Amino acid sequence: MRFATLLVDDREQAAVACHGDQWAPLDLVDPALAGDLLVLIEQQRPPGELAELARLAARLPAGRLVAAGEAVYRPPYRRPRKIWGIGLNYGDHAADLHESTPDQPASFIKGSHTIIGAGDDIVIPRQSRRTTTEAELGLVIGRDTAEVGRARALDHVFGVCAVLDQTAEDILALNPRYLTRSKNFPTFFSFGPEIVTLDEFLAGRELTDVEIATRVDDVDIRRDVVGNMTHSPAELVGFHSAMMPFFPGDVISTGTPGAGVVTPGVLAEAHVDGLLPLTNQVRAQGAPR
Repeated sequence: MRFATLLVDDREQAAVACHGDQWAPLDLVDPALAGDLLVLIEQQRPPGELAELARLAARLPAGRLVAAGEAVYRPPYRRPRKIWGIGLNYGDHAADLHESTPDQPASFIKGSHTIIGAGDDIVIPRQSRRTTTEAELGLVIGRDTAEVGRARALDHVFGVCAVLDQTAEDILALNPRYLTRSKNFPTFFSFGPEIVTLDEFLAGRELTDVEIATRVDDVDIRRDVVGNMTHSPAELVGFHSAMMPFFPGDVISTGTPGAGVVTPGVLAEAHVDGLLPLTNQVRAQGAPR
């Protein structure tokens, strides 16, 4: 199943895809689901209940549905408990930065204030003269999770999404201990426009075959497949769940095949096979929208 948060009647509303190219607002099926998708994810509904919810939504009158071509996407949600980012998870990207690939995941946390969604502007902060964008596969945790083994780790994933993770690279270059600072400016975490449940996303294919591409102004910066990650998605879930618990809606951004420098006026893009593209225009801080 495919879920998104849309702007409907001037308010953000969770929706599920139906009839191929339409979205059904979920509050029309269950009033408790008014608002963003975090409400639904936190309920930890089993797959059968999610499927039934989607079936009921598909029966709504046509006039209550939103055509995909007319949809205005918002961030899927704005207040996850945690956002984990993973650095240097592809060998080629580590080489770009003249770094070696770490034996254990090199991770950092981003605050929810960094969140934007599809169509929002990425804002280059005044402090930075070299900001980059990085396309990544995002894992959305669906269950309370602690000390889960790698074999069962993906059972705790609700779904996947596209991510654009931004870095003030010039600030990071000053000192490697400035990683948190370089990653946590407002607008430095875009995700969406949809979250797709893992079963649908993987139907008929292996996660290792999924390709992720970073693009800037329609130019491919780098593309690679999940199978070339140093630390697999299952390993990332298991490793971090041994450190601290995950909660429904927490996000793991699994690392990028390559980063592209962005400047005011360009379009940053994350392309993940099987997901809608995630695109964000770039502007300078203080510039008009």
